[in-house]
Amino acid sequence: MSQSEYTTAQATALTNHDRKPIHIPGSIQPHGVLLALSTQLEILQVSNNTQAYLGKEPEDLLGQPLSYLLDARQVETVKQCLGKKIGISNAFKVLINTLDGEKYFDAIAHRIEEAVILELEPIDSKSELSFLGFYSLAGVAIAKMQSTSNLIEFLHLVAEEVQKIIGFDRVMVYQFDQSEAGSVVAEVKREDLSPYLGLHYPATDIPAQARELYTRCFLRFLPDLTAEPIKLVPTENPTTHQPLDLSYSMLRSFDWCCAEYHQNMGVKALLVISLIQEQKLWGLISCHHQTPKYISYEVRKMCEFLGQIASSELTHKISHSEWDYKVKLKSLQSEFLESISQADNFIDALIKPEIRLLDLVSASGAAVCLDNEITLVEATPNIDEVRTLIEWADTQVSDNLFSTDSLPKLYPEALRFKDTASGLLLLRISKVRRYYILWFRPEVLQTVHWAGNPNESIQAQADSSLTLSPRKSFAAWQETVRLTSLPWKACELDSAIALRNAIVGIVLSKADELAKINLELERSNQELASFAYAASHDLKEPLRGIYNFSTVLLEDYSQVLDDDGIECLQTVVSLSVRMETLINALLRLSQLGQAQLRLQATDLNELLNQVIEVFRASRQDSGLVDIRIPRPLPTILCDRVLVNEVFSNLLGNAFKYNDKAEQWVEIGYLSQEEAGGDEGAGEQGSRGDEVKLMPHAPCPIFYIRDNGIGIPQHHLETIFRLFKRLHSQEKYGGGAGAGLAIVKKIVELHNGKIWVESNVGVDSSFYFTLE
Repeated sequence: MSQSEYTTAQATALTNHDRKPIHIPGSIQPHGVLLALSTQLEILQVSNNTQAYLGKEPEDLLGQPLSYLLDARQVETVKQCLGKKIGISNAFKVLINTLDGEKYFDAIAHRIEEAVILELEPIDSKSELSFLGFYSLAGVAIAKMQSTSNLIEFLHLVAEEVQKIIGFDRVMVYQFDQSEAGSVVAEVKREDLSPYLGLHYPATDIPAQARELYTRCFLRFLPDLTAEPIKLVPTENPTTHQPLDLSYSMLRSFDWCCAEYHQNMGVKALLVISLIQEQKLWGLISCHHQTPKYISYEVRKMCEFLGQIASSELTHKISHSEWDYKVKLKSLQSEFLESISQADNFIDALIKPEIRLLDLVSASGAAVCLDNEITLVEATPNIDEVRTLIEWADTQVSDNLFSTDSLPKLYPEALRFKDTASGLLLLRISKVRRYYILWFRPEVLQTVHWAGNPNESIQAQADSSLTLSPRKSFAAWQETVRLTSLPWKACELDSAIALRNAIVGIVLSKADELAKINLELERSNQELASFAYAASHDLKEPLRGIYNFSTVLLEDYSQVLDDDGIECLQTVVSLSVRMETLINALLRLSQLGQAQLRLQATDLNELLNQVIEVFRASRQDSGLVDIRIPRPLPTILCDRVLVNEVFSNLLGNAFKYNDKAEQWVEIGYLSQEEAGGDEGAGEQGSRGDEVKLMPHAPCPIFYIRDNGIGIPQHHLETIFRLFKRLHSQEKYGGGAGAGLAIVKKIVELHNGKIWVESNVGVDSSFYFTLE
């Protein structure tokens, strides 16, 4: 087989492996029972082990209503799943009378597209973990996890706390890289086991469909990898005539490849907890035990809870570790753009002093190309090599920004100058003329320590085809990686783009545009500095200490304090809580400033129903709430999560600032036709009131109108400022005064606008667009 044929066969093997339908195995693990129910809660399928657990053969259960097994209250609990999102589960305890007497089970029910799945795991009637026990274990673990800002130390603490709770032989934190391969970045293990810390694993070890399931289901438990799976009866859903989707099933059986892979590692029991960062799978907490080991459902839920806490903290730890470098780049960028804007010759400003251009993206060399004139800075290929490289880029690169940490693999001629340019960051300033800036990084020889030879998983068959098989060895195996530079970071790419924006303004002689860029950069730096100061570890840790010690004094020493002393301490506690609220608001606003929109087609009716459902659930007087929606809202392209936050904030404010006996809120929109007309002209809303429209509206104008206390005319603009409150903390439920500032930021991220019309004591109407 030739090298090209081998590469093609390898790609085919990987593709076929990734397409394996592991979510529909047609079987479950044997430590529980599964029942698939129709939407009328009739039993359609069962696992073929009901006799052992329930004392009934599968044929006796099929076609029966669920009430055949459970009492009315328990049936109603299962029925509630029909009103929930797919995959959201209800868990409860059940007692079932069998021929062998009473048996207790953990019952976990969830809805899928075509059915309701009910899983039963047998338990000791006294095995339930109390809330206080859960709080005690989880509280200590969370406190330790929050005690450090160092990412690696944090991940080690996560592994340590999970290991304490479940008692497995080995607990690792596994991080994915950009190629979906990964490495062990933290480990807690039995002393006699070989370490895996620092070892790398190829992407084929955790195929794409498994990673996708880990993104949806945050915990996977396999108590015995040697156990035989239990088939479903019948094998297909009799309603859909398709295999049953077990994506969210706790008992879903495992693939033979997974079992053999882990048994080759000496593993007999496995628990995996997902770590999610910015809605993507960042890594896994992988727990191994060398003998079969069962963990109760309550303990598994505690581990899942800790995984979610760890995921939440992960974003802050990563941000903290990268923050200093981002601040440095922002500062360099600000100085650089200022010097360019004031220079008579902006090319001289680019390369003099030379170090600025390199530091902007942490490069070792650069080339500035203006048509046929090329200027080299520090360590670079020679003029002819750079010119030829640009000619190649003209035909191969279509975007304004291109980066690679392995240029010789894409451009073989680069082998000649790998010592100076194995890494390339190319910025196209103009598509009309050949204006480029190229940054270079040298080759960095890297030794990668793999857990076994990653190529062993790809095996040739007798017919010369290639298949993926579990590796036999996981002993450390070294590979020297050549023709590769240090990778370019996202903040460095952002820095290059910011430079391009500035240069375009100068080249086109748009001094006003450049002034706006500098102003925006200055404003961004101010927000950055404010956030770095307010949300840094040095501020939050003392604040937490102030709160904790004040609480201890109130609880343990109140008998030795007089009334004035107690009141002072209560004030300290109250003010520390208030300060933490303000810090969190700053953090949220800063995150929005760095956020990238995840645009998707969004049915606003569905989104609004979710907002209203959460709102009603959070209010005890929700029965008195009158929410009016005159007509269905449209489907638009937007960031679903952020727009949910907009509606939640505005709806919450509408009822919060309302002192009427009969409160109502109306949510609607005006179409482009309804929003047309002369500038400043009024249109009629759905209640017949005159609405002041923004001129030339290119998209629907959404509104939220209420009959609340209203807003004075001179405050209609200031209410959108951060921490701006029109009332004292004691009135209308308090708050940080950040909600409307966050709403405004989200709307502006969508290139929209927000404004308000109000009559004091009568009503208020908030309007916004999402372009």
